[in-house]
Amino acid sequence: MKNLGKILTLLILFLSSLSAGVTASVSPNDVFVGDTTTYMLTITGSGVKKPVMSDICGNQITATGSQTSIQATNGEYKKSYTLSYQFTPKKSCTIAAVGVEIDGKIEYSNSVDVNVLPRTQDLSADFVLEFKSSVQELYVGEPFKLTLLLKQKRGIQVADSKFIAPEFKGFWIKSESQPQRTQDSKYMTTKVVYELAPQREGKLSIEAAELKVASRVASTDWMGGFAQVRWRTYYSNTLDISVKALPENVKIIGDFTIEADVDKREINPNEAVNLKIKITGVGNLEDIESFKPFISDVNIFDEKIQLTSNSLSQKIVFVSERDFTIPTFELKYFDINTKEVKTIKTEPIEIKVQGNMAKKELSITRGEAVVPKTVEEAKREVVEKNNYLYLSLAFILGLSIGIALMLLRGIKFSKKSKTFDIKDEKVLLIKLLAFKDSDKDVEELVRILENNIYSKEKIALNKKKLKEVLKKYDIS
Repeated sequence: MKNLGKILTLLILFLSSLSAGVTASVSPNDVFVGDTTTYMLTITGSGVKKPVMSDICGNQITATGSQTSIQATNGEYKKSYTLSYQFTPKKSCTIAAVGVEIDGKIEYSNSVDVNVLPRTQDLSADFVLEFKSSVQELYVGEPFKLTLLLKQKRGIQVADSKFIAPEFKGFWIKSESQPQRTQDSKYMTTKVVYELAPQREGKLSIEAAELKVASRVASTDWMGGFAQVRWRTYYSNTLDISVKALPENVKIIGDFTIEADVDKREINPNEAVNLKIKITGVGNLEDIESFKPFISDVNIFDEKIQLTSNSLSQKIVFVSERDFTIPTFELKYFDINTKEVKTIKTEPIEIKVQGNMAKKELSITRGEAVVPKTVEEAKREVVEKNNYLYLSLAFILGLSIGIALMLLRGIKFSKKSKTFDIKDEKVLLIKLLAFKDSDKDVEELVRILENNIYSKEKIALNKKKLKEVLKKYDIS
């Protein structure tokens, strides 16, 4: 029996060499852009050296496979090899003949044509993608709804899938809903709603979405069977949107309300007033710029604008030594309901600084007449009356200090402690503000302190530079 097996094997190899050859084929020959196809070489014979292939028609090979089989026909045995190469052709092409070495001789395959068809939406396919827009014409910045429906026939088995959304060039993506799934007797449907807004005027296009689906394809022979995975791409429709420019050079469009609130209306000198301005509504909120105003002799710090799907808010901090008025904040926009340009605004807010005497008048009674005097005149009169008192107090104080120094001579003193904690950034900021316009080092320290106080990002202070500034201006 052992000898019989050897004889059978030799007979198969001998008969195979008599019918050596290579046959090439592509399955499928017709593919859509983005779909994969398989190039196969069926080799009959023995002593086969597999060809080395790096690409097919300039396209990368994404997967390979091989299969060996022995077939008996009318008492004749044939041994064959099937080599498979999967690739995604970008355009139609002809795959040239491939040479394969069989029993020391080069045998050539036939050439094969691959036809690549343009992408189309197939409404009768196993998978259907469809875009639906709530509008076809709108203004720059005007939001609209774009609905994507993805339908899959019931009972279709999928090995793998990849969804590729379009880039939405020329549009802002304001939001994307969670997928909602429903089913009926024929399809399982997934629905996703995008909220978009056009960035510029003109004709804008929404390109097709893609769904790549991998299905298992069975192949059988007398030895059994094996499964292959084949990818196919399904496309949605495309949409064209006509976009008009906003009138009167307005940049904002929508329907909004505005409000501004402060945490206090009476403060101490250099105490912070925190204001929050909020705009609520539907429109291109992302195009609204900072509301930071300018007020003479008032330090103003604005935080970054915070956005949600239907609101905008911004915090602004005011610091002053005297009374001031927070001005009106206004927003000019194109109303999407009335198709008119509107302006909404807040009311001005008066801030009272306690102890602020700059604008008050003092009065002195002379008999029955009351003569108003300014702060400067009153101060000068008080100084003149108390000059002698101040001189006397200065003399006594100097004498006392001299005696104390004599008594405490030889005692080592520690460094003078600060009357405030330099780690308290708000107090430190207030003390440095008076010197920021004339000193670049102070200006840099003030900028860092403002950032640390009014934003989440923290920046370390230069301790050496801070000590030099405090010593230079005798700040304690």
